[in-house]
Amino acid sequence: MGFIDRVRDLLRKRGGPDLTVDTEGVVVVAEAFDVAEADSAVLGRSHRWRPDEPAILRHHLVLPPDRVTEAASVLAQDGWELRPGTGGEGPVRVHALRVQKLDALHCAQERARMAGLAQRLDGDWLGWDALQPMGLGGTGRDG
Repeated sequence: MGFIDRVRDLLRKRGGPDLTVDTEGVVVVAEAFDVAEADSAVLGRSHRWRPDEPAILRHHLVLPPDRVTEAASVLAQDGWELRPGTGGEGPVRVHALRVQKLDALHCAQERARMAGLAQRLDGDWLGWDALQPMGLGGTGRDG
């Protein structure tokens, strides 16, 4: 890390609170719900994603209600937080969230991990999206 990078990091830390999964005012900057599309392509086409800044990576899963606690336990070991979603008596939609810097390799690794976990728990992985605070001058729209 060079001098300029360290200065930017210091200024960023002074500029406001750290990003958390509960940070308000975040917008979707990239999303991948097509299993055939590479994560590198998803990130490459996003005009809002800021690669030098952390993002909230949010995976969308559908799980049987009786397996949600197990999924939360497994995911917590690596800093993921599982948030309940919607559903009735059948499968429920949940979100696995974690703050991290995004790159294509880590997105692909986490995609495979989440899909594998969902499959082992008799569920399904639907896709992922990434959220970041709206940048200065940003419109909140990809385009």
